[in-house]
Amino acid sequence: MAVPDFQSLMLPVLKAVGESGPISAPDVRARVAEQLRLAASDLAELLPSGRQSTFANRIAWANIFMRRAGLISVVRRGIYELTAEGASVLGNRPSRIDMKYLESFPSYVNWRKRSLRSDDEDVGISGPADGAQETISTNPEEQIEQSHKELTATVEADLLDRLRAVTPAQFEQIIVDLLVAMGYGGGRSEMAKAVGRSGDNGVDGVVREDKLGLDVVYMQAKRYSPTNPVGAGEVRDFIGALEGHRASKGVFVTTSTFPQSAHDYVARVSKRVVLIEGEELAALMVAHGVGVRVKTIYEVKELDDDYFSE
Repeated sequence: MAVPDFQSLMLPVLKAVGESGPISAPDVRARVAEQLRLAASDLAELLPSGRQSTFANRIAWANIFMRRAGLISVVRRGIYELTAEGASVLGNRPSRIDMKYLESFPSYVNWRKRSLRSDDEDVGISGPADGAQETISTNPEEQIEQSHKELTATVEADLLDRLRAVTPAQFEQIIVDLLVAMGYGGGRSEMAKAVGRSGDNGVDGVVREDKLGLDVVYMQAKRYSPTNPVGAGEVRDFIGALEGHRASKGVFVTTSTFPQSAHDYVARVSKRVVLIEGEELAALMVAHGVGVRVKTIYEVKELDDDYFSE
């Protein structure tokens, strides 16, 4: 049989992950191939780019969509396991899992909303690289732009997953790298440093904006789960630490969120403090090339009328 589309692979992937404890991506592919009795020729089929097999690409997208729905979780790089929600789904013995089925999971719906334009109900949703699609009502150029938004949203979500899995020291260094990439300290790495786990009176990193250190930005980084927001008290403690350093600028970054009371408090104090939550953090990392790399570049060309003019 031909390689099924990525939506048809969702249930087989979930079953493969649920058959045992943590499982690697290659083992997931092997189990699904065995389930579906795919021939070697099917598994060898490549995408038009020639860089990846169609089967591996579609398995990866099925995995991504179900992770965004909370049915599969990442144990560590390339290792997956079933969540309690995923086990519950398998217990209900669904005949098929597809994008419509996943709409019953809030985390999936929120992810899709972030990747789609909410101001136009007629915008089509382009499927992943295998071409599986929902309704298409846009021109080709708009479809490219929409696909780019979806891919970016996926990378941002994966970045947050990875950030929550790194060590506190790694996370602090990542935030320092991001500030440098954004131009703080003149964009020079020697102007910034992570303080380390020993701490420096309530701060995790320092960026000098001038060579003499007359203008300094202090940083605090909290690697929290999405269900564990940073307390307003922690923000007040950070601002108190700035006072101890006689500093006027601070950046507080978290992989979770800040309560409205924290935002209100920051707006009232004389210190210039910026609060960066998880989704914004991931977007900044993608925008400034921290923790990501360019996978593919596509050129879209148009007719050059000047070439044909006299």
